[in-house]
Amino acid sequence: MPQPLMPKATAVWLIDKTSLSFDQIADFVGMHPLEIQAIADGEVAQGIVGFDPIASGQLTRDEILRCEGDTNARLHLQESSIVLPKQRAKGGRYTPVSKRNDRPDGIAFLLRNYPMLPDAVVAKLLGTTKDTIAKVRDKTHWNSPNIKPRDPVILGLCSQGDLNAAIHAAGGSLTPPPPAEDAA
Repeated sequence: MPQPLMPKATAVWLIDKTSLSFDQIADFVGMHPLEIQAIADGEVAQGIVGFDPIASGQLTRDEILRCEGDTNARLHLQESSIVLPKQRAKGGRYTPVSKRNDRPDGIAFLLRNYPMLPDAVVAKLLGTTKDTIAKVRDKTHWNSPNIKPRDPVILGLCSQGDLNAAIHAAGGSLTPPPPAEDAA
């Protein structure tokens, strides 16, 4: 059940301004009835100013009157008429300047060891573009002769959990690839 804004201040106001039982107030604000009794006795929340749930649109006067008449009735939070803004999608992942040259190495590693990953997933994991992925795949990247496939987790471009989730979502095996043997 959703709780009101500022539950302790709301409880102070309900204790001072209504004849609701401690159980009703405790149930509404999500606190224990003994805590509500301590607030009423002045042992807790001495400096807290009461917060009017009617003025804030969380309760109606009729709802309070209904519950004052029946000690078994419970207060119900009024539905908000305010339209909440939608959460913005996260932007691109920031990669520090010192690690940007490692990105093509991470791309080459993922293309070699996990070919089932779509370009969009690789781009999101490493914070790169599909164009860069295509250039690394086609070996037309400007630094192509110097690209060595290296694990992006070790390079710090993504976390192991994110990589495992992407591989699992793409239907691949989570077994790590065999260690690369350098012929150098």
